[in-house]
Amino acid sequence: MPVISPAQHLLAQLLLLSSIFLSPMANAAVAPPLTYGADMDIHHPVTARHGMVSSVDETATRTGLDILRQGGNAVDAAVAVGYALAVTHPQAGNLGGGGFMLLRTHRGDTVAIDFRETAPARATRDMFIGADGNADSKRSLISPLASGTPGTVAGLSLARDRYGSMPLDKLIQPAIRLAKEGIVVNKALAGDLASYGREALINHANSKAVFFKADGEPYTEGERLRQPALAKSLELIAAQGPAAFYRGSIATQIAGEMKKQGGLISLDDLKNYSAKLRQPVSGSYRGYQIFSMPPPSSGGIHIIEILNILENFTLSDMGAGSADAIHVMSEAMKFAYADRAEYLGDPDFVKVPGTALTSKAYAKTLAERIDIQRANPSATIKPGQLQPYESAETTHFSVVDKEGNAVAVTYTLNTNFGSGIMAGSSGILLNNEMDDFAAKPGAANIFGLTGGDANAVQANKRPLSSMSPTIIVRDGKVWLVTGTPGGSRIITSVLQLIVNMIDFKMNVAEATEAPRFHQQWTPDELRVEQGFSPDTLKLLAQKGQYVAVKPVMGSLQSIAVMPDGSLAGASDPRVTHALTAGY
Repeated sequence: MPVISPAQHLLAQLLLLSSIFLSPMANAAVAPPLTYGADMDIHHPVTARHGMVSSVDETATRTGLDILRQGGNAVDAAVAVGYALAVTHPQAGNLGGGGFMLLRTHRGDTVAIDFRETAPARATRDMFIGADGNADSKRSLISPLASGTPGTVAGLSLARDRYGSMPLDKLIQPAIRLAKEGIVVNKALAGDLASYGREALINHANSKAVFFKADGEPYTEGERLRQPALAKSLELIAAQGPAAFYRGSIATQIAGEMKKQGGLISLDDLKNYSAKLRQPVSGSYRGYQIFSMPPPSSGGIHIIEILNILENFTLSDMGAGSADAIHVMSEAMKFAYADRAEYLGDPDFVKVPGTALTSKAYAKTLAERIDIQRANPSATIKPGQLQPYESAETTHFSVVDKEGNAVAVTYTLNTNFGSGIMAGSSGILLNNEMDDFAAKPGAANIFGLTGGDANAVQANKRPLSSMSPTIIVRDGKVWLVTGTPGGSRIITSVLQLIVNMIDFKMNVAEATEAPRFHQQWTPDELRVEQGFSPDTLKLLAQKGQYVAVKPVMGSLQSIAVMPDGSLAGASDPRVTHALTAGY
């Protein structure tokens, strides 16, 4: 052993002391990464062994659960829930709108069903441009021109025909009964009728007759709302299938109302509508397989794009809710939304560079542009160069059955009660989905999302959507079924649930209840819910983030499958009357 002189020993001590005192972390305790486990959970999920339904409405959830108990599979239950919500949740549940279904069979097949609305054949590129040359949101939201050809009835029927096990009439009977006997108006519906109803419904005689009383006031909490006209339409669909809606007397009511009001949907538009089977968009994240909706939804592509970026960072070491984790995720969101504005549209009309956008190599180039200490101003972010890599109100429900079949459905009228127009005496509210097109390049829709020529109005084209029904698989088996409403915030809400569960090891209830944030490129704003530490928000501001505390985002309805096959689900506490239930 070498002999150390007193002078050498003193020098070594001085060097050690200098390294300690000169280090910026010298007097700071190094915090261990946050960890989560069952013994640390504050919020606990609903659990069940055989089947589970999660939706925004208690009655609709119980309707689906009854179908599972009767031996129906997840698709049967989803169809029953979809029709029930048209009665119990008219703000978004619908026959006159559209949406997307993602399903995975117990055999391991994953399928996407696109029943998004289409622009009528008489739609034109500049139909929502006013005399001043600017986009006119009144035309695209509250006029008869706002409605696209509905897809919900076709989509639910396609799913049942191919993957269901029970007859359609049996699946619609609960909705018929609810429409005839009436529903007790809950707090959420009463509030929306009092606010949005006065804007969207009261000026249309057919709609006012259903949702407003004889004294001119909307139905209030605790009162019974009956919808006999809707019940008759449901009976026709139960007896005749989708032909009643697209070719029969309901089609006549829709086309007649549109002609009367100056809308564009014709009998031919309805007759020619079809739901489509599409290949789900897929990717991987830290060993999990992600399946979600392909275009004309932008949701799946951009959830995977953001996750690919985040894979380049160790979020678990940063900690849930930390300024660093929020900052990195926010920066990743900016890049994805910039790409969304440029490249996404109906794949039947434009070439969507999905392979490039979901490329891990492309994501790595974006990750390298993220400075952990400083935000990139949105003005400096442009849609990516993809050539090297190319080879609001809505509602969501999730279902898993005893065989392991899983279904995620997000569908909508767009804003609350859609256009507010009811089709004749059908009891069916029509959507205002035409607002989801880009009225002109760079013009923002109701959710502040901008778009370009890829999402321009065109006859028979489907408008771009953010709806993101998502299924995550681990070791070949379903691990999570989820989705949410929320317009432009759908993508980021689903994303955060995934990160909370995978990176931060939260259970599905904890992950659902955690406060959320959102960044969509333009405007240059980091929107946050209440619940984040003031210190965290201060640190984010110091990084150059424009932080704004705003109302809550999303209404996640999720089901997780445990390693032993049992189910754990959660409904979002941000909305009242949502319910997850199982047996």
